[in-house]
Amino acid sequence: MRVIPTRVHGMMDYLMGALLIIAPSLFGIVRGPAAWIPIILGAGALSYSLLTDYELGVIRAIPMPVHLGLDAASGLFLMASPWLFGFASHVWAPHVVLGVLELGAALTTRTVPEHSLGGVRAV
Repeated sequence: MRVIPTRVHGMMDYLMGALLIIAPSLFGIVRGPAAWIPIILGAGALSYSLLTDYELGVIRAIPMPVHLGLDAASGLFLMASPWLFGFASHVWAPHVVLGVLELGAALTTRTVPEHSLGGVRAV
């Protein structure tokens, strides 16, 4: 069920992007894939959020369904990264938790921004 409005999702995007960038420092992860994967994904999320056609997008070139697909792929990759890159024996929980949050937001956000509906709410 898609209950999160795109405006709220936009706010979550910018917060999650920033959180992913600072997460390695917050969790004491200083080097290697465990550190750079969330930073790269966070920078990517901020970038494609600025380009998304929703209320908080600046250029509005990426359709909302594509944005949600990128979020889902990013969340899945973040969740799998500790095992894909071999650092699960050292740290895995932040990657899995943040990945689940990202995937959950992608699966529960409306696919049509309110501005695209001419003022009619998307359900």
